[in-house]
Amino acid sequence: MSPEPRWTPPEAVSARVRRRWNDGSLLRVAVGVAPFEPVEVPLRGPSAGELGDDVALARAWADAVIRSSRDGAHYDLVFGEIGGRLVGRTRIPVRAVVSSADQAAALLEVKRPLRRFTELWRQTPDPLRSWVRQHPHKALDAEADWTAILAACAWLQAHRDQGRRLREITAEGVDTKLVERRRGVIAGLLGVPSGATAFAEALGFIVKTPTVRMRFDPAALGLPREFTEAVFRLDELDAAALPVRAALIVENEATYLSAPIPAGGVVLWGRGYDAAHPASLGWLQGVPVRYWGDLDTHGFAILDRVRAHLPQVRSVLMDQETLFAHRDRWGHEDAPTNAALPRLTGDEAALYEALVTDRHGTGVRLEQERIDWAWALERLAEAR
Repeated sequence: MSPEPRWTPPEAVSARVRRRWNDGSLLRVAVGVAPFEPVEVPLRGPSAGELGDDVALARAWADAVIRSSRDGAHYDLVFGEIGGRLVGRTRIPVRAVVSSADQAAALLEVKRPLRRFTELWRQTPDPLRSWVRQHPHKALDAEADWTAILAACAWLQAHRDQGRRLREITAEGVDTKLVERRRGVIAGLLGVPSGATAFAEALGFIVKTPTVRMRFDPAALGLPREFTEAVFRLDELDAAALPVRAALIVENEATYLSAPIPAGGVVLWGRGYDAAHPASLGWLQGVPVRYWGDLDTHGFAILDRVRAHLPQVRSVLMDQETLFAHRDRWGHEDAPTNAALPRLTGDEAALYEALVTDRHGTGVRLEQERIDWAWALERLAEAR
C-alpha cells in the first residue's frame, strides 16, 4: 500500500509556521513589539478503515510526525484514538501546536537571523524604528550595512535643508555609493520618497541640474561661427531667452545629429522621456516647434508630455502614412503603454489607439532611425 496523500505530512507544520516568518511576525516578536500567536495545525491521519488496511503504514506516518516534533522542541502534539473491535484502539497525533517563538525559530532554523535582527533593532534609534517594524525583512537584508545606514541617516537629518549636495556626506563609514545602493532603506527610515531626485529634494539637498543638448545656427543666435552644438544647463539655457524662430525636438541621438537645423532655429535632443526638459524652455513658448519620436506607444506618450509644456507643438513623421510606407522595417515593442494621452490630436490619437489595440499587429513599432532618410528629409522640409 502506497502512502495515503490525504494524510498531513510533517512538512505541513513548518509550512504553516513559515508564513509567520515571511510576513515578518516572528521578527517583530523577537524584539518584543508583537505577541506570539500560537499556531495550531490539524493533522489528518488514517481513518479506522485505513488503519485496518495497513497498520504498519499508519504507524510509520505517526512516527514521522512525532519524530519531527523533536520531543516538543519544534511543536507539541495533541493525541487522539482511532480503531475499534476489529483492529483495537490506536493512539495517533491529531494536532500540532507551535506555542512559543522558540519552537517556531527551532522548527524553521532561523535562530541566527533572529539574533541578528534583535541586534539591528537595538542599534536603531526610536524615531527610526517605525519603518523597521513595518519592513523587518528589508531591514534584515541590509543588516551588513546597518551601522553605516544609521550614520547616513543621522548626517542627512543634521544637514537637512542646508542647500548641500549628497557628495558632501562625511559620516563615518559612509560614502555616496552606499547612499545610492541603500537609498530605498534610508528613504524609508527618514520617511521620504526613494527616487533619486525626489529623495534629495525632500531632504533639501541640491539635485543634479538637468542639461539640454542643442544644435543651432550660430549666426541666428549671435554666437561665434565656430560653435554649432553645445550642452547647456537647463536653468541657464532657459534664462538666456534666445531669439529662436523655430525648433525641432528629436528623440534619437543619431537622428538628432543628422536632422537639418530649421532656419533661425535649433534642434534639441529629447532623450526619450527627458524631452520634457527642452520642452520646458520658456523661450519656446509661441515658437513653431516640431516633435519627432518613435512611431510606437511610448513615442506618443512622450509627445503628449512635450505638449503639456508646448501646446502648439506638432508631430512630424509620426503618422499612419509613414508607418505603412515602412512596413518591412517594423519592430516589436516589448512593453507598450496604454496610458490615457489627452493631448494628442485626432489623427495621433487614432494611430495611438491602433497601436495599443494591436490593430496592425502585435506590439508594432517603427523606430525613427529605421525611416528612409530621403522620406524623412522631404517631410521635414514640408514641416518647415
